[in-house]
Amino acid sequence: MARLNGTVALVTGGARGIGAGVVRRLMEEGARVAIGDILEKEGEALAAELGDAARFVRLDVSDSSSWSQALDATRQAFGPVTLLVNNAGILTVRPLEETPEADIRRIYDVNLLGPFLGMQAVVPDMKEAGGGSIVNIASASGLIGMPMQAAYSSSKWGLRGLAKTAAVELGRYGIRVNSVHPGVIRSPLTAGLDEAMFEVYAVARIGEPADIGDAVVFLASDEASFVTGADLPVDGGFVLGPVPSAS
Repeated sequence: MARLNGTVALVTGGARGIGAGVVRRLMEEGARVAIGDILEKEGEALAAELGDAARFVRLDVSDSSSWSQALDATRQAFGPVTLLVNNAGILTVRPLEETPEADIRRIYDVNLLGPFLGMQAVVPDMKEAGGGSIVNIASASGLIGMPMQAAYSSSKWGLRGLAKTAAVELGRYGIRVNSVHPGVIRSPLTAGLDEAMFEVYAVARIGEPADIGDAVVFLASDEASFVTGADLPVDGGFVLGPVPSAS
């Protein structure tokens, strides 16, 4: 039996990469999914490929009015949202002292303000439904310090804290809030990486979008009904560091 039958999901940044992998896995488990993104061409193409249980909704996560419009479109297509996956995110790699203020604000707007606005927008639907699940796609950079990622890493640490606070506030309404922390995952953002570099980690490969999708399915399902405020690394042991070579 599909684990997410009856679930109406909205996945931000769902048009490609990790987001598209999450969308596919949710649909395989019976969810109806709104693909929220600013990438209209890619989002429309994915929705057309996946069929009637998928819809593309244009969504700029940093804009509260865009959230309202996306939720209205999702409700019209499928009904109230009972699963929100805050996946949209952007990254810059620069030394702290060389990161422009404009980059910091842009990253915070997408990576932290966006999920905050999304939570505010979906809570009424979830309360009305008697419960729901919010899954924030954070990062391994939200668990450890990462050089050259001051803006990105701090946004993901903030997202982690936001999830825990929301879990405490919303649990009484049957709403669970958890964080998934991907390591390096195959996506447009990681194109061109030398995959041999991951052979030194506990799971000696680069991650796949479906690995994150599997984690989201678990956290969204009844199997995780007693799980909230949790941090789930899905990183092949990246945060543990390189495995010592055998002597």
